[in-house]
Amino acid sequence: MAGAGSGQLSPRWAGFLCLFAILCSLFMPGVAVKENDFKKCHQSGFCKRNRDYAKNAIALGSEWKAPYKIPSELASFKDGQFHATILKTLDEQGNTAQLPITVSFLKSGTARVTVDEKKRQDKDIELRHNSGARKERYNEAEKWTIVGGLDVDKDAKVSHQSETGIKIQYGPNLAFEADINYEPYSIEFKRDGVAQIKFNDRGLLNMEHWRPKIDKPEPEKKEGEEGQEEKKDEIVEVPPTEDESTWWEETFGGNTDSKPRGPESVALDITFLGYEHVYGIPEHAGPLSLKETHGGEGNYDEPYRLYNADVFEYILDSPMTLYGAIPFMQAHRKDSTVGVFWLNAAETWVDIAKAKESKNLLALGIGAKTNTQTHWISESGLMDVFVFLGPTPQDITKSYAELTGTTALPQEFSIGYHQCRWNYVSDDDVKEVDRKMDRYHIPYDVIWLDIEYTDDKKYFTWDNDMFKDPISMGKHLDQHGRKLVTIIDPHIKNTGGYHVSDELKSKGLAVKNKDGNDFDGWCWPGSSHWIDAFNPAAIKWWTTLFNYDKFKGTMENTFIWNDMNEPSVFNGPEVTMPKDNLHHGGWEHRDVHNVNGMTFHNATYEAMLSRKEGELKRPFVLTRSFFAGSQRLGAMWTGDNQASWEHLGASIPMILAQGISGFPFSGADVGGFFGNPELELQSRWYQAGAFYPFFRGHAHIDARRREPFLLAEPYRSIITSALRLRYSLLPAWYTAFYHANQDGSPIIRPLYWTHPSEEGGFNIDDQFFVGSTGLLVKPVVEKDKRTADIYIPDDEVYYDYFNYKKLATTKGKYLTVGAPLESIPVLIRGGHIVPRRDIPRRSAQLMKFDDYTLVVAIGKNGQAEGELYVDDGETFDYEKGQYIHRKFKLEDSTLSSIDAEGRDAKSVEEGQWLKLMHGVSVDKIIVIGAPSSWADKKEVEVESEGKKTSVPLDYHKAEGDRAAFAIIKRVGARIGADWSISFA
Repeated sequence: MAGAGSGQLSPRWAGFLCLFAILCSLFMPGVAVKENDFKKCHQSGFCKRNRDYAKNAIALGSEWKAPYKIPSELASFKDGQFHATILKTLDEQGNTAQLPITVSFLKSGTARVTVDEKKRQDKDIELRHNSGARKERYNEAEKWTIVGGLDVDKDAKVSHQSETGIKIQYGPNLAFEADINYEPYSIEFKRDGVAQIKFNDRGLLNMEHWRPKIDKPEPEKKEGEEGQEEKKDEIVEVPPTEDESTWWEETFGGNTDSKPRGPESVALDITFLGYEHVYGIPEHAGPLSLKETHGGEGNYDEPYRLYNADVFEYILDSPMTLYGAIPFMQAHRKDSTVGVFWLNAAETWVDIAKAKESKNLLALGIGAKTNTQTHWISESGLMDVFVFLGPTPQDITKSYAELTGTTALPQEFSIGYHQCRWNYVSDDDVKEVDRKMDRYHIPYDVIWLDIEYTDDKKYFTWDNDMFKDPISMGKHLDQHGRKLVTIIDPHIKNTGGYHVSDELKSKGLAVKNKDGNDFDGWCWPGSSHWIDAFNPAAIKWWTTLFNYDKFKGTMENTFIWNDMNEPSVFNGPEVTMPKDNLHHGGWEHRDVHNVNGMTFHNATYEAMLSRKEGELKRPFVLTRSFFAGSQRLGAMWTGDNQASWEHLGASIPMILAQGISGFPFSGADVGGFFGNPELELQSRWYQAGAFYPFFRGHAHIDARRREPFLLAEPYRSIITSALRLRYSLLPAWYTAFYHANQDGSPIIRPLYWTHPSEEGGFNIDDQFFVGSTGLLVKPVVEKDKRTADIYIPDDEVYYDYFNYKKLATTKGKYLTVGAPLESIPVLIRGGHIVPRRDIPRRSAQLMKFDDYTLVVAIGKNGQAEGELYVDDGETFDYEKGQYIHRKFKLEDSTLSSIDAEGRDAKSVEEGQWLKLMHGVSVDKIIVIGAPSSWADKKEVEVESEGKKTSVPLDYHKAEGDRAAFAIIKRVGARIGADWSISFA
C-alpha cells in the first residue's frame, strides 16, 4: 500500500510510524489476513437464512411448494415486455405480498428480468430508529453500471399463451424463447428449442418482503408455561422454521448493524442446463472454472462471496471475498456458451452445485449430462438479472459489453512497465531510480508514489521536506518520456486547516452515519471522512481538486492511483464501512457497497478529464475496488499478494477471470507485495508479468528494495529481456486493447474462449493466447522448473516464437518444451501475423515513430493474417478518424496490407499525428515456415502507392527441428498505406 522504502526516515516520520504501529494494533487487521475478520455464510444473517431456506426446500423434494405464483389475469405482454405481478403467499390464510415483475426482451438478444416489491415502491413501510434511509429497494445500480443495450425488441412475439403460462420468442431470427410458468413461478430460457437456463428451477426464489417488527413479550420462565401474544392488526407471518435473530439487527466484530428496514434479501436459483463449467464472478483467488460450494473432495464449503473488502495477504484457492465484484457468470460446454449478469450492488453470495441429469437427457441436446445449479443471494435491492444465450463466448462478451461498456482505450504508456513501491522516499530518490533504469538500459514508463509523498497523509499535498521540488521531478521524468503516478484515496484526514477536509465538511459532501452526521472512521491518516462520490455535487467538487493550480506539483505527465476504495475503514465491520451509513439520496451503504469503489474511480476519471481547459488527454486511473462497468474508467490490480510461487501461479487465473468478465486491463503486483522474493521467483514473475495486460512491479514498505537494476547477474539481464519483450510487442498489445475497447473481448484469452469446441481446454487456466495474435504463452510458476507442458488445442502448426522451431504438436495433447530460467515459453500459432517494434528504447513514448517488424507464421494452408491498430496513444483524436488500422494477409504467395475497415484514406483529413506517421514504415518482415520454393530468391518486389521497389530477401533453410524462415529487409512501405509483396 504505502510507505517509506529503505532510505533514512526523518525524525517526524519515525515518530509517526511508532504511533501508527500502536494504532494498527487497535484498528487494523494484522499483516496476514485473519479469516475471522471476515464473515462466513453462517455469520451473515441473510446468507444463512437463504441457505437454510434452500436446504429445507431440497429436503422436502416433491413435497416442497414454492410460495410464488403469477395470476394469469395480472400478466400481459406488449411491445417486447412482459408485465405481471408475482404473489408471494405469506400464510395459510392466503395473505400475499405483491412483487411486480418485468421481463424485457432487448434488441441485442439479451433478456432482462426485474422483480421489485410493491409495498416498497409505494413507500408504504415504516423505518425503525427514525432512520433517514430510503424506503424503496435500491434501484439505481443501473445508473452506474449500464450504458447501453436496453432498447426493447418490439418484434418479440408470443408463441403460446394459456392460464398456466406464456412463451415468448425473441432474439436473432426469433431463435430464443422464454417459457414463463405461472405456478409455481419459473422461467426457462431456450435457444433453438433447447433449454439452456432456468430460473427458480428448484423453487429457491426468496424475496424477503417488508414486515413491521413486533416486539413479543418475554415468556415467563416457568416450566410448562408458554408466553402468549395477542394478534396484531397487521399480519406478520413467522413460520416456526424461520430464525428472526438476524432480522432486526446483527452484530459482528463488535459492530452492530441497526437494519432499519428489517430483512430484505433477494435470492434465486439459476440452473445452467447441461453445463458442467461455469466461469466469472471475480474477484476470487481460485481457479478459472468455478468450484462447487457444498463441500466434498476438492470443493469449497462456503459460497463465493462478493463484498468488496480490504483483505491483507489473501489466502489462495478460496471463495473468500476480495477487493472487487463483477456478478457476471458464464456457463460453457462444447460449442455453447450462455451467461447471467446479476445486477445487484449489495453483499452477494453464490452457491454452486453440479448435478447429473437423470431425466430426459435428449431434451438437453447431445452430450448434455450435467446441470450446474447456482443459488444467488443478495442482502437488499431489486432482483435484476440479464440472460445471455450466446451461443459463443464472443457473443456473450459482446452482449455484456453492450450493457456495461468496454475497456477504455488507454494511453499507450500505461501498457508499458510501471515501477512502484511503498514508498520512494523523496524526489531525489525518484530521479535516482530513473537514472539507474537508464544506466542499465532497462525500459519503463511510469514511476509511482504511494502515500508517503503527502504531508501527513493529507492528499493533494506534498511532504515539503522530502519532495521539495515535485515540478523538477516531473520535468526530469518528462525529458525521458516518462510519467508519474500519485496515490489519492477516498478517506480525507479529519483535521483543521486542511483545505480538502474543510471543504468536504462545509459543503456537506461526506458519507453520513446512520444518524445523518459525517461518518468518522480510521484509515491511513487516522480520523477520516469519506467523500460521497454518489453525489453529483461531490464529483463536481472533486474534479476541481486536480486542477494544476490546486494540486500543485503535478503536471501533464502526472496520473492517479485510487486505493482503499472498497472502502477500507480500519475500525469498521470487516475493515469497511457500516452498512447503515447513508449516501446521497438516502441510500444505505448496504445497498451500494459493491459499487462504491467504482463511484470514486469515476469521480477521479472525470477529474482527470478537466485538469486544464482544452487539455483532452485520456485519463489513466488505477483502482483496487471495482464493479461491473469499472472497465470504462481504467485499470485494476489484484491487491496485496505475497512474494510466493503460489501467488505467482494464482495471478494467472485471476487475471483471466477479469478478462472474460469484461475488465481485462488487469494485473498483479510483480514480485509480490508482501515479502522478499528469491531471485528465481522474481525473474519468473517478470516473465509472467510481461504478459499481464497491466504490468507493474510493487513492494511493501518492509520489503527490501528490488528494482531490476539492483539484481545480480544473470537475473538483471533475465528481467531486462522480459521487459524488452514486452516493449517490442507493444504494437500487438495495443491492437489487443483496441479490440477490447471495440467489443469487450479479453486481452489475454483462456482456451475455452479461443477454442470453445476443445473440451480438454475447458479446465486450463495456466496458459493463454494474447489477443488475436496467435501467441500462446505458458508462464513458469514453479520453483526449479526448467520445462513447461503446454496444451495444444488444435491441429494447426506451432512454432517457438524465439527460435522458429517447428514443434511436434498433437491436438488435445500436451507438448513439453524447454524453459530455462532465461526464457519464457511462447509459441506462435501458424496462420498469424504479429506486428512489433525491434529497436530497444527507454519508454513507449520514445518508440512512437519507430518502424515496424512483421512476424509471419505460415499456417498449414500456406496462409496467415494479422492486424495492427495504432493512434497517437494520448488523445481522443481517434474518435475523429485519426488512427491507422491495417489488415495484413498472406495468401496465394502474396503478402498484402490493406485498411482493415475499408476506409478511403483520402476521406480522412490528416491531423498532425497522421502526418508524422508518413515517416513510419514496415522495415522488416520475418516469415516463419517459408516454403522451399523461395530458397533461390534473393529479392522480392514491394508495390505501394504506385511504385514498385525491389528489396532483399534472405532465405534460411530448415535445419533440424527449426523451420525454414525468410527475412525481407528494408521493406520501406509506409505503415498507413496499402502495399503488397509477391513471392510467386
